[in-house]
Amino acid sequence: MTEMPANAPSAAIPGRDLAPVSGIPLWIKIFMLAWVVAWIPIYTHYYGWTDFLHLSDIAIAITAIGLWFESPVLLTSQAISTLIAESIWTFDVAWAAVTGHILIPGVEYLWETKYPLWLRLMTFYHLWLTALLVWAVWRVGYHRRALKLQMGIATAAIVAGRLWGSRENNINFCFRDPFFGRQWGPAPVHIFVMVVGATAIGYLPVDWLLRKLFSRSPVPAPAHPS
Repeated sequence: MTEMPANAPSAAIPGRDLAPVSGIPLWIKIFMLAWVVAWIPIYTHYYGWTDFLHLSDIAIAITAIGLWFESPVLLTSQAISTLIAESIWTFDVAWAAVTGHILIPGVEYLWETKYPLWLRLMTFYHLWLTALLVWAVWRVGYHRRALKLQMGIATAAIVAGRLWGSRENNINFCFRDPFFGRQWGPAPVHIFVMVVGATAIGYLPVDWLLRKLFSRSPVPAPAHPS
């Protein structure tokens, strides 16, 4: 049998539409791992374990795993999850800081003085998480199956918020939508509406953008000698 050259291209990974530029530097992996190791006990102490049901918190954990293993599907899914959501969060914080009015529920805790300032400042990971994820997708590759994965994650997170969260906290808007503050029918119907809304408003546009920015021809599989 004829041996393959040492520099022959590797086979394309199913679903990956972008040959990776390079890997993730070790220092970024260590930073993200250290952040998670510190963040989990701190948030558990002050906010309780149900806080980790928020999609933004889930994104932190999945991002850390995705960076460590350089997983295109995990990193792409969280870029899809966070780009529009975190942009809205950032705009809402800036708007509230300037006008004193909150547009969409979800940032009130930043002004709750019962929590120490350093704890509230930790939440500004929202500002750098999406940039890190988009950069990581550029480094390891876009994955076209990430959209379906994120839809599944969002569904599970909304159901979990409904089961273990409270109406007051309204985790992932599992009881009331963010725009009208109402529940859309029985729980299964409301959950379905929230998933469809998140997908249409937040996920599909980002998936399209990432595909346009980062999709290239897959790495060709090596030809097998006859």
